[in-house]
Amino acid sequence: MRLSNLADYAVVLMSAAARQCGSVPIHAGMLAEQTGIPGPTAQKLVSQLARAGLLVASRGSGGGVRLARPAAAISVADIIEAVEGPIALTSCVAEGRHDCSLEGHCKVQPHWGVVNGAVRGALAEISLATLSVAPKLPSPPPIPALAGDEIRL
Repeated sequence: MRLSNLADYAVVLMSAAARQCGSVPIHAGMLAEQTGIPGPTAQKLVSQLARAGLLVASRGSGGGVRLARPAAAISVADIIEAVEGPIALTSCVAEGRHDCSLEGHCKVQPHWGVVNGAVRGALAEISLATLSVAPKLPSPPPIPALAGDEIRL
């Protein structure tokens, strides 16, 4: 499974918006500058994310967009679904789709829902708050002293 560029950019853009503390409005152009996402793409994503209820837009001086709810209450799954629609790994788990040539003969089809649910569940467990802070890198292990080495302070 691979995210589309648009879904990837949406996660990046939302992370940048979350780093603005979520309550201070920021313009799509500023988000584009901060993230390196092309301006027209950033504007398109801001519109989609606002329609999905993840961003709130305000007009006028001091206007812009801000998170519609706290970053901890927005998941990666929410963002991906705002851009791509429901997460469906195969066509047989997409609602209303019946275009698989193996339908009716496939012994795996009844299990795809479980697999799809596990992937969506994992994405739903990762919050925007988690993505908007720098990851903590593990401390390097101590370097053991070699026999005969003196340690001076």
